[in-house]
Amino acid sequence: MNALTLISFVFFTGLVAFITWRMTRNDDHRHSTGFFLAGRSLTFPVIAGSLLMTNLSTEQMVGLNGAAFTDGLSVMAWEVIAVVALVAAALFFLPRFLKSGITTIPELLALRFDRTTQLIANIIFMLAYAVILLPSILYSGGLGLMGLLDLKTLTGIESNQVLLVGTIVAVGLGGSVYALFGGLRSIAISDTLNGIGLLIGGLLIVYFGLDAVSDGQGALAGWEELKAANPEKLHSLGGEGQSVPFSTLFTGVLVLNMFYWCTNQQIIQRTFAAKTLAEGQKGVMLTGLLKLLGPLYLVIPGIIAFYLYAGEGIKADAAYGRLVFDVLPAPLTGFFAAAMVGAILSSFNSALNSTTTLFSLDIYKARLKPDASDEQVVRVSKWAGWIMAAAAMTIAPLLSGQESLFIYLQKVSSIYYIPLFAVVLVGLLSRYVPAKAASLALVLGCVVIGLFSFVPFFNGLLNGLHEFHFITIVLVALIAMMLAFGKFAPRSEPWVQEDVKAIDMTPWAGAKVAGAVLVVLVLTIYIAFI
Repeated sequence: MNALTLISFVFFTGLVAFITWRMTRNDDHRHSTGFFLAGRSLTFPVIAGSLLMTNLSTEQMVGLNGAAFTDGLSVMAWEVIAVVALVAAALFFLPRFLKSGITTIPELLALRFDRTTQLIANIIFMLAYAVILLPSILYSGGLGLMGLLDLKTLTGIESNQVLLVGTIVAVGLGGSVYALFGGLRSIAISDTLNGIGLLIGGLLIVYFGLDAVSDGQGALAGWEELKAANPEKLHSLGGEGQSVPFSTLFTGVLVLNMFYWCTNQQIIQRTFAAKTLAEGQKGVMLTGLLKLLGPLYLVIPGIIAFYLYAGEGIKADAAYGRLVFDVLPAPLTGFFAAAMVGAILSSFNSALNSTTTLFSLDIYKARLKPDASDEQVVRVSKWAGWIMAAAAMTIAPLLSGQESLFIYLQKVSSIYYIPLFAVVLVGLLSRYVPAKAASLALVLGCVVIGLFSFVPFFNGLLNGLHEFHFITIVLVALIAMMLAFGKFAPRSEPWVQEDVKAIDMTPWAGAKVAGAVLVVLVLTIYIAFI
């Protein structure tokens, strides 16, 4: 491995760690508001940086570019449709969440429904994070780093499995230290710094990649060559045989994004820490604007890799790592690898922080020891975090048998995305739906989607129906069932949401205009590449 690559990697990683420590060394990490919600002090640039970096990890950079290698520009739907969900989050969901002063989504369900609904949601979130989310971040991160830093040559370890396990453990321990000793503010600041690095690095890969396409004639010449050589790869609307057919933009793709950006604890916890509602809304809208750049570094490199390597029999998921290794100069490779480690650690420590928040506040403090002091809650949270991290490091290597990690994750995640989103949405929109309807919807939704996704007999009954259409049908059915309960067996008293006045709830004056502009930009991007 080139010495310059290693030096730039160590320098950038150390710089981020040092700046984060300097900025957070006097923070309150002993009390729960300071540890879990950064003292409700986050401003909009930090919220946007943290949201972007929590979302961005190697399964996305490797997986989405791999999907673009196969299907072309149509896979940008995962980035561009997310903007619609972010607008909904800023205008509808965030004001309601912040009004109640909640730390977790299950806490909202306890206020709206009852503690049984809260417990079921907690168990679903914690199981999903421990068994699906945390291991997948570690596995994809370990795999990405092995290729990017050429760890086989660097360490002299020949066995891929031994190297993978070692890398997973190293990333897991690094992420745990950030999450469990620093709290949410240190995560948010390191996210922002790494986010800047990753955006610069991602855009440089596009520039050098397009330059390689044109044989050194410049990026614009490379883009023209790409359009001339592979026009079929540059259509925004996917065909029926592709991973994101056009019809799914209005069903599964939109629905999965709505859960992810509006009600996913790992993501939404950043916005709960907003200094004011206006800062939170600005942060979410800025995230939407930056997501529109997503196809540049998450999709275009995959199409460039197809142009450069299609005839070499290279695997789709290996295309991005090969492109980075080939086109970036050595010092920039180290810089980008460091930013990529930041992305991996960010996703891992954010999910871990959310998992420990759910356990310590919603289970330990709410059920096991209601009289626990703030210091005790934070201490228990850290112990729970280490146990979760150890479990994730144990499960992660077992994912190596999956054909496509990105597709596997979308499929498995829908099991819990759909019922949780349905219950939160109905809870906020309806005042009469009772707790038993919400609890039933959570259990029923997980069971039905799980059966039809993974049990061959039930899977066969779908008879060619796209799974993204299927999960949307399940969502509509769950909502209809809960509304029927609200009509025929309603609550005795309508639910009234209280304003706990945790922060200033004055909305951002430009929120609606910003939301409208973002939606118009989404439509413009799609029309430009039809």
